[in-house]
Amino acid sequence: MIPPARGCGEASIWAMMRRVSTAIPLTELTAIAPADGRYGRQLHALRDVCSEFGLMRFRVRAELAWLGQLARDGVLPPLAQLDDGRIERLDEIATGFSLDDAARIKEIEATTNHDVKAVEYFLRERLIADGYSEDVAECVHFACTSEDINNVAYALMLAAARDQILSPLLTDNEHELREAAAKYADLAMLSRTHGQPASPTTLGKEFANFAARLARQHESFREVAILAKFNGAVGNYNAHLTALPERDWPAISARLISSLGLQINPYTTQIEPHDWIAEYCHALQRCNTVLLGLCRDVWSYISIGYFHQRLAEHETGSSTMPHKVNPIDFENAEGNLGIADALLTHFGSKLPVSRWQRDLSDSTVLRNVGVALAHCTLAYKAVLRGSGKLDADQERIHADLASRWELLAEPVQTVMRAHGIRGGYEQMKTLTRGKQITRDDLHAFIRKLDLPDADKQRLLQLEPASYLGNAVAAANAAHDKT
Repeated sequence: MIPPARGCGEASIWAMMRRVSTAIPLTELTAIAPADGRYGRQLHALRDVCSEFGLMRFRVRAELAWLGQLARDGVLPPLAQLDDGRIERLDEIATGFSLDDAARIKEIEATTNHDVKAVEYFLRERLIADGYSEDVAECVHFACTSEDINNVAYALMLAAARDQILSPLLTDNEHELREAAAKYADLAMLSRTHGQPASPTTLGKEFANFAARLARQHESFREVAILAKFNGAVGNYNAHLTALPERDWPAISARLISSLGLQINPYTTQIEPHDWIAEYCHALQRCNTVLLGLCRDVWSYISIGYFHQRLAEHETGSSTMPHKVNPIDFENAEGNLGIADALLTHFGSKLPVSRWQRDLSDSTVLRNVGVALAHCTLAYKAVLRGSGKLDADQERIHADLASRWELLAEPVQTVMRAHGIRGGYEQMKTLTRGKQITRDDLHAFIRKLDLPDADKQRLLQLEPASYLGNAVAAANAAHDKT
């Protein structure tokens, strides 16, 4: 960066920038990423899972789970001294991992310049301090490559993020949509296909559409299998079988992976190939696409007065226009969904591609998965906030539909065709296209038709607000699936 011309002495902008850059502490106000700054308070649960602390904690769990598996299978002589209580204690050490523990790992990493090796050395220290022998401590990381630990850690991280944070928020949004479907099940509303007046629906049915779509994509997201491997430097158990050839290492590895609630991938290079992470990202994107459509539709309905937003007394809509109540929650959600999807797209296309048996380009990318999930979390919470503020303006919605008698051109021409009256579509087109007609205009046309009395009466009884097909039933059925 070229410094500005000096003209203000020590008070120059450049001098102030230099002082700030070297002295300012990291806080929510000084964080570069809004997820850790402005929005940080909404993401406490995700920080526990997807931060570097979370990654370290899952690495510790992977290391100790492997040590415990080796002990249970009686693989290494030093581990034979461990009774069930001492093996279970390994799980307690992993569960009790603290910020002080994470800080110690960072201290060790400052020397090793290797993050996973720092975890190994930390655990050796910790085990000895906890009364385990040095021989037991020496068994930590036995026959492992760093990626055995890392891929398991990220699998545990993404499983926890899905099960503890993302999926519950998606479920809450589904519930909110189903409640709205029931609340407005019979509120007749003008449809707009291509932005133009179209056959009526109900507001509840439109919410039901989004509820059904989100439920389907959410289920797909929940069903993504989370895979892991624990098979050494190039995926062939080379070191394992050289050291202890009589052992069934694939079976031992499979038992470990299963004990962690994951599925084993038996065919890998040094890295688990991350295809499942791409599936995870793509499934999450499809959930986001449904919510993005919801945000834009609701935003549009607010703009034409179909919804009022409940007011918060001390909130400001515009810095200069006091009357405004802006749909900021849906706008915030739309923006965060866009950022999340941009990252998820990159993860899905980049992570499954690695040169030969591995390159390191996935490492820095994986460290950003929490960023994408943070923006998903922010978006899901924003949609919930916005949805909780909505009240339909039923009078406005009814008034918009009541005068649209031309919408009944569709049922009239369809009944005409069902009874073999030729040119029904064309006749209604002449009567209605490009203009609004009145009830009297339509009824005069219907009375002249050569139709059975029952069909004619049914058409004469139709109103724009009653021409709803099965919209009410479908909206109520969506709520019943809760």
